[in-house]
Amino acid sequence: MASLQASAKEARRVQAARRRLDARRARADTRSWVVERRDRTRRLIELGGLVQKAGLVDLTGDDRAALLGGLLVLADQLVGPERQEIAATWRHRGRRAFEADLLATGKQDAARRA
Repeated sequence: MASLQASAKEARRVQAARRRLDARRARADTRSWVVERRDRTRRLIELGGLVQKAGLVDLTGDDRAALLGGLLVLADQLVGPERQEIAATWRHRGRRAFEADLLATGKQDAARRA
């Protein structure tokens, strides 16, 4: 009985080691399509984070159709003749938000260190 339990424990340990090895190989995979897929995934996650950071998820109650509709309205605005001005306004406001977030985070880090 004890040897059966020891064997089962060893099998679980070997399985866990195998999963860690597979994960390490996946992270180190440098085939072009894998690298492109990983980069695309990272970019999509970052864009989703911007939607969250803007507060749109909470404001819409996580209504995906409302979020898409709002983004389509924004895209329509960029089709017009004032595209450059609109994009510049958005960029300015976005940079201010990033800077405010950085300042707030920096203050929180300093308070934690004190």
